[in-house]
Amino acid sequence: MKVRVRRRTAIIVTVVLGAAGAGAAVVWNGTASRRPAAAAVGAIDGRVHTIKLRTTGTSAGAPAQSTPVFSMVGVAWNRPDARVSGTVKVRTRSVATGAWSAWRPVAVQGDDLPDGTRGEHSRQGATAPLWTGPSNGVDVRVTGHRALPPGLRAVLIDPGSRRRRPVHAAGHQPVRVALAADVTSPDPSAPADSPVATPTDSPTTPPAADSPTATPSSASPTGSPTPSDSASPAPTTSTAPRPDIVARAAWGADESLVPTPNAYGQRVKAVFVHHTDTGNDYSCADSAAVVRSIFLYHVKTNGWNDIGYNFLVDKCGTLFEGRSGGVDRPVIGAHAYGFNTDSAGVAVLGTFTDVAPPQAALDTVAKVAAWKLGLSGGDPTGATTLTEGVKDGNFPYESAVTFKTISGHRDANSTACPGSLLYAKLGAIRTAAAQWTTPADLSATSLTGATKVNTTYYSKGTVTLGWRPGAVSGYHLLDNGTPIAEPPATALSVTTTLRAGTHQLQLVADNMDGTTTKSPAFPVVADTAKPTFGSPAALSVRTGTVSTTKIPVSLKWKVTDDRLLRSVKATSPSTATFATTTTSWSAYAKPSASTTWSLTAADAAGNTATSAVKRTAALRSDGSSSRTGTWKTTANSHYLGGSGLYSSAKGATASWTVTARSVGLIDKRTTSSGKLYVYVDGAYAATIDTRASSSLYRQIQWTRTWSTSTRHTIKIKVAGTSGRPTIALDGLAYVG
Repeated sequence: MKVRVRRRTAIIVTVVLGAAGAGAAVVWNGTASRRPAAAAVGAIDGRVHTIKLRTTGTSAGAPAQSTPVFSMVGVAWNRPDARVSGTVKVRTRSVATGAWSAWRPVAVQGDDLPDGTRGEHSRQGATAPLWTGPSNGVDVRVTGHRALPPGLRAVLIDPGSRRRRPVHAAGHQPVRVALAADVTSPDPSAPADSPVATPTDSPTTPPAADSPTATPSSASPTGSPTPSDSASPAPTTSTAPRPDIVARAAWGADESLVPTPNAYGQRVKAVFVHHTDTGNDYSCADSAAVVRSIFLYHVKTNGWNDIGYNFLVDKCGTLFEGRSGGVDRPVIGAHAYGFNTDSAGVAVLGTFTDVAPPQAALDTVAKVAAWKLGLSGGDPTGATTLTEGVKDGNFPYESAVTFKTISGHRDANSTACPGSLLYAKLGAIRTAAAQWTTPADLSATSLTGATKVNTTYYSKGTVTLGWRPGAVSGYHLLDNGTPIAEPPATALSVTTTLRAGTHQLQLVADNMDGTTTKSPAFPVVADTAKPTFGSPAALSVRTGTVSTTKIPVSLKWKVTDDRLLRSVKATSPSTATFATTTTSWSAYAKPSASTTWSLTAADAAGNTATSAVKRTAALRSDGSSSRTGTWKTTANSHYLGGSGLYSSAKGATASWTVTARSVGLIDKRTTSSGKLYVYVDGAYAATIDTRASSSLYRQIQWTRTWSTSTRHTIKIKVAGTSGRPTIALDGLAYVG
């Protein structure tokens, strides 16, 4: 095997940022079908500026200087067969901030080259272009390890932002964009060059008389010729669904720059994955401008007939039509030198040597690879043979070379493309692409936005079904057997909002082989009603042991739900979780502190209700009571305040008057303690026996609670129990 090794050279260039086009991908929104207004289409005038580099021995450059606005930069030279052995660096000045960037390396161009089909050759040598964003200043340095090629110059690409009114050739109608009803309306405030995804089988140009299924780029807005069917194999039906594609007219390709119709192979047998090596400092709103800049660079700098790649994918997963001639035709590109015929080049915008490619981009690469290979029955996980088409390639001329049907650029040429981290994802891309070529498997369909309880899902109303990719022509979402949504073939989820009530959701896939597949049925209860606190949170004193830092209290409530109560939780002053049948919480309150006690109840659908009450619990000492009869004081650290009152005199009384909604009597219990009588507001309330098997201090045995906070008098009377007449008091606890 003949291997041609090409050295890469890094170049540094300084650029000042300028205006760039913005883009917005169109996606399935999963709920309702809407027809967007027609997007602007047609060429956008971009410009190319050059700055001559001064060469001295093995170095060259251009000092920092102001320039016309540009957004992409590269370095070119006179001889297309020459290479720069060394480094190329640039720094640029931002239009937005006026600040100069750090020095950035520019990768020397690899083997993104035409094979010479129909006389298409590179007219000069060039590095890969670097996206800088809008800039108005550049600084370039080239350092070579040996003599540099002649004619070194910096190339500044302005992608433009204004659309040119199309000039229609005789017999052509104005270009239009036909949008299906299952795509999302574009943002009306988006710039004129924002890309619009062209739905499957929706042409953006009038079909040619001999090609009723002409694809978006089959005819150009400027009237450039369309390849005849004798040169272009007729389109076929793929074994995988066609992804949404932003047509050339939508991203602003100037078709007047494509002088000759592009050539065709027989069928696409392999897909080569690339990265554009243009850097990762772009937003998805810039994607159309990045694609346009690459187009201008390939045509005006490299001298190619058209952009080299068949498709381009941005970091958000938006797919752009590349080389013209028909997205469903085997157009020969300029992306894998020697193997452009019968292959398609898919380039991800960015550099993935040290940065991982976004998952959205990987997903789209898998989709378009499955679709392109599926047009000729290719297996995304299989292998194929291509013929080496150039005499100075990596393999013997006209030899049959075996490739995986989805390969990296480096598999065909001596290059690091598509970058190590993207190349490492090719296995996952093949696996994902294979799923797009097999009938739908809906057995693992998932439902989110709902909580499953036993076999039923509960939701506030908005749910999302998600599924694996499959070779389908479309889907139907059924609600109680009635279709309510029709996701497109490339959708992997659908979101719908259900009315309140009971539903049975099921997804049906229309497979490309004529069969249908159904998902499991999902019983869903849509519930928007909150739980109801029939008895709101209420705080009262409870029995237990008192201290100077805590008073035993009970928070009580009653809550129900019309569907299914799922949880009840305390959120303040501390957290606790209760069974849904629980109606009280035994806790402690800090004396004399105003505290909020809060509860949150949630039903199975996630609706929540809260109930909160703000209360102050307090203590009244035994010494603050009004007393009759004989009482004595005892000192003991176990009493509140270090002392307590006791009496053995039958009929002795002690009373407190408080404004409260709940009270509790605090006493001491011993083996020899006697009984006492309790009176509330002058009426007998209870007889309390303070006898216990051991000595217990600061005990609440008796409580009383009212619905509102009012003024009450609590009085106790010594009963004079035979053999154990003594009782000991320690005060009163209450909730105001």
